[in-house]
Amino acid sequence: MQQNFRLIARLDIKGPNLIKGIHLEGLRVIGSPAEHALRYYEQGVDELLYMDCVASLYGRNHLAEIVRSAAENIFVPMTVGGGIRSINDAIQILRAGADKVAVNTAAVANPQLITDIARRFGSQCMVLSIEAKQITPQRWEVYTDNGRERTGLDVVEWAKRGVLMGAGEILLTSVDHEGTRKGFNIDLLRAVTAEVSVPVIASGGMGHAEDCVAAARDGGADAVAMADILHYKRATVGDIRAHAKAALLGVRDYEQA
Repeated sequence: MQQNFRLIARLDIKGPNLIKGIHLEGLRVIGSPAEHALRYYEQGVDELLYMDCVASLYGRNHLAEIVRSAAENIFVPMTVGGGIRSINDAIQILRAGADKVAVNTAAVANPQLITDIARRFGSQCMVLSIEAKQITPQRWEVYTDNGRERTGLDVVEWAKRGVLMGAGEILLTSVDHEGTRKGFNIDLLRAVTAEVSVPVIASGGMGHAEDCVAAARDGGADAVAMADILHYKRATVGDIRAHAKAALLGVRDYEQA
């Protein structure tokens, strides 16, 4: 069973707003990223994941100010992705207060960027974000631009290559399950975790607290990224942590003040 299993709040951002979609589409405004991030921090979340979901379209990441503001009163690791295309983009986000950068579209276009970021900041800072869509029962294709563009790349092969290039962690989002509340895509998780040696974050589909247990126990995930379940207050981070603890997952102890 995974030790140090992490509970991560995922915040998808469009402009100044926290949004949520289904299959990464039909984006609906939820509210203020700052208010939600602070709530999840106070509930004891292990990490925050910010994704600028339109950055690839516009060619730049707009999250620096949101991250800078969050870093003033939130003291858990923050990963930021969307529109990071260069070392300079990574520097800006890290200077704003992020601990890690997640790269998808630019890594597919230029895999050398994975190595460049890992060499400059350490592999623990370089998160390879993979958006996966199922094409046959046991095969998934990598998509970019927030699930819009096909790449022809096989997810498992791309994950293995990304790790060889220097990625220290993989954020694995099932586009098919994202926003559906049906649980994580366990087959997809198992296919990737069986082939890579770095931590894998399961993203897309968490509907109930027990889904994080399935991601760990059956899928081999090292962490879960949660959005809908938290945004709509269907469970708190504390509820999910208690459930994970009861299932003997290696989550950290956290007592709310």
